[in-house]
Amino acid sequence: MKDVLASVVVFLVALPLCMGIAIASGAPPAAGLISGILGGILVGLLGGSPLQVSGPAAGLAVIVWDLIQTHGLAALGPIVLVAGVLQIAAGLGRLGRWFQAVPPSVIFGMLAGIGVLIFASQFHVMVDDKPKGSGLANLISIPAAVWKGVVPKSDTPHDDAALLGVVTITIIVLWQALVVRGLPRAKVIPGPLVGVVGATIAANLLRSPVAYVSLPDSLLGSVRIPTVSAFSMLLDVRVLGAAAALAVVASAETLLCASATDRMHGGERTNYDREMLAQGLGNALCGLLGGLPMTGVIVRSAANVEAGARTRLSAILHGVWLLAAIVAVPFVLRLVPVSALAALLVFTGYKLTKQNVRALLERGGRFELVIYFSTIGAIVATDLLKGVLVGLALALGKVVWMFTHLRVEVDRSDATKETTVRLNGSATFLRLPELTAALASIPPEHSVHVHFPGVNYIDHACFDALASWEKQHMARGGQVRLNWAEVEFLGQRPNGKDSAQTQGKPT
Repeated sequence: MKDVLASVVVFLVALPLCMGIAIASGAPPAAGLISGILGGILVGLLGGSPLQVSGPAAGLAVIVWDLIQTHGLAALGPIVLVAGVLQIAAGLGRLGRWFQAVPPSVIFGMLAGIGVLIFASQFHVMVDDKPKGSGLANLISIPAAVWKGVVPKSDTPHDDAALLGVVTITIIVLWQALVVRGLPRAKVIPGPLVGVVGATIAANLLRSPVAYVSLPDSLLGSVRIPTVSAFSMLLDVRVLGAAAALAVVASAETLLCASATDRMHGGERTNYDREMLAQGLGNALCGLLGGLPMTGVIVRSAANVEAGARTRLSAILHGVWLLAAIVAVPFVLRLVPVSALAALLVFTGYKLTKQNVRALLERGGRFELVIYFSTIGAIVATDLLKGVLVGLALALGKVVWMFTHLRVEVDRSDATKETTVRLNGSATFLRLPELTAALASIPPEHSVHVHFPGVNYIDHACFDALASWEKQHMARGGQVRLNWAEVEFLGQRPNGKDSAQTQGKPT
């Protein structure tokens, strides 16, 4: 029974999002509903994450919009089909877990960058206008969109659409505040649904001259099977590259969503390879039927867990309810104003930008913030894939720097003939010249104390260099206290050496 009730909640969350994401992607609303149905029934049945709910994702809206603008709507089906085949191959090849090897700073930056792009593009749709050509253009032209929404004109409905958008967001915010403070049981009814329903009622009562959702009379009329000429586009290397990029981003988003969903409940854990395979099958079928690409969606998955779902039945049933809605009452969906759905996505984009930056700073330091903001900037300035690659390149650069950086501090007192050496960083053969030069600068008669307070790795080349210098220095009349025990936590010690500290004689 809990799964049935949870499926209704997820259905109510998914219904407006499926249509809104399709509009944000530049595709017919029915394309989003097709993906939601397949994501619920097919992926819900076969997937490796029982409580994850799949469907069209806001994170892919930017990519899909760019694909449609570049290659046309007819090319979308073959591209999604190829992306699905690549995901199937990755699932069969057991590559699912490799998609988890993405630093949190890049993931948070990707989500925030997607949020900025969705917010900026849908702000224009919220006033019944078209998005501009790029993320930067959408951001820069937001003041113009505000002006269109504030200043009424007799020949355009921009102000009416803007008012409906503001009403939608206001209702969502007030409903969420009501749930948190006064009426917790009201969370069974999702705020986004309340907002869209409220705006829909207002628009139809006032007979507002804004754009409304366009749906065919039947689901079969929504199916767009790719033609032979559409498949011929796959001979273009750029189209194949777009399909590969779509597969990578969709897989990463799905598996990261699955990881997040696992943290929300104590039930069965995700089988990543099985989930990848199911997502591939779902996307391949979406490509054949004219749907949008799908991923695991954190908003719907969180709603599913919070509503008390116990098994995959809830995800499957939510797809059944979506199918019933488009088959039985398409005329009701046509009453929904486009600006209300755009406002829902504006709100969603804003929420995506609010990532936990403090956690990045506490766990990874300031450079993690550099990676985070650089990923956001690159996504907004270029596109999603290039932005993620920039973030990964910076993260890889950080790892390389960490394993090639060594700071050698030598504090020498000629009056007391004592020297303290401190090593910080990674002592590898790449920094061996710097280390040996610092040790060679110590006068032979000095008593030397070597510390390893900030060393995270020492290779055998540096071990041997330190051991060799220790013998030579003591043979020349000096003393050495070299604390090998300080680096025992690394699981390393020089060959043939006792890990206890030494003083006054070679170890």
